[in-house]
Amino acid sequence: MKNLEFKIHNPIDEGWYADPEARFYEGKYVIYATMSLPFDDQHNHVCWTSENLTDWERHDDIIDMSGFPWATRAIWAPTIIEKNGKYYYIFASNDIHSDKEKGGLEIAVSDSPTGPFKALLDRPLINEFHNGAQPIDAHLFKDDDGTVYLLYGGWRHCNIAKMNEDMTGFVPHPDGSIIKEITPPDYVEGPCMFKKDGKYYFMWSAGGWTNGTYRVNTAFADTPYGPFEDYNEVLSTGDSKIANGPGHNGYIYIPEEDLYLIVYHRHKPEIKDGNARFMCIDVMNFGENGRILPVTMTIDWEYKNGKATIL
Repeated sequence: MKNLEFKIHNPIDEGWYADPEARFYEGKYVIYATMSLPFDDQHNHVCWTSENLTDWERHDDIIDMSGFPWATRAIWAPTIIEKNGKYYYIFASNDIHSDKEKGGLEIAVSDSPTGPFKALLDRPLINEFHNGAQPIDAHLFKDDDGTVYLLYGGWRHCNIAKMNEDMTGFVPHPDGSIIKEITPPDYVEGPCMFKKDGKYYFMWSAGGWTNGTYRVNTAFADTPYGPFEDYNEVLSTGDSKIANGPGHNGYIYIPEEDLYLIVYHRHKPEIKDGNARFMCIDVMNFGENGRILPVTMTIDWEYKNGKATIL
């Protein structure tokens, strides 16, 4: 019997935020995000927590940045995973454009899912370019056996790496490689992965993040390495009058309802500033063939008696 009830109002916060990652930790839903400010003003991250998916509390400045003295430009695009009772948090820094610059992907750790997250290393986790991928837009995925994978990459290339036991570096893939390219078609940035019915679902963003071309594609495969070739578009502006340019998504899975929610940012048509991005949550449904169906963007909706209804 379906007992869960909640209401969503999009956006969940009227501030400008982007690049969400969503988790369920310690009895609460948690959404982590970039502060969508002019680039050099993005110096920390926020998260929201909720016990019921209806009421959200924002937590500011969740990273102790004193451990990242080289991160003098923007930080953005967070991801998190719990491992052995610790919470490991990866984010991008400095928008580096070559191996000669310091920055890339940083890693921090905390005993709490809301921080403060403190530097795990005295250097970036990834400071180099591999396979043409700019080291940005990380996503941590934990497989059923506890293996933690790091997906990341901008500049139209996506890499995957397997984290070591203490999350300080990487171990080889089955083919002996350390950082392996798995770029799907029409990829720009923002990878996201989850596992359902034995299949690895890979989601990614395409188009331009400042405008209405931004969108989310997806494909699935039998392994986290793909190949991810048969893909479809699942979130885009389409004919929506309420929002445009949706993308860079995370997800929430509610096992007792077998319900998937997509967490993403989008633009309001009446605001032309590319940084004006807003955090939203909508339902993610699946077709008979296992494919994710196109997502309908909403302003108000509720979940009751096992059914999602637009209000």
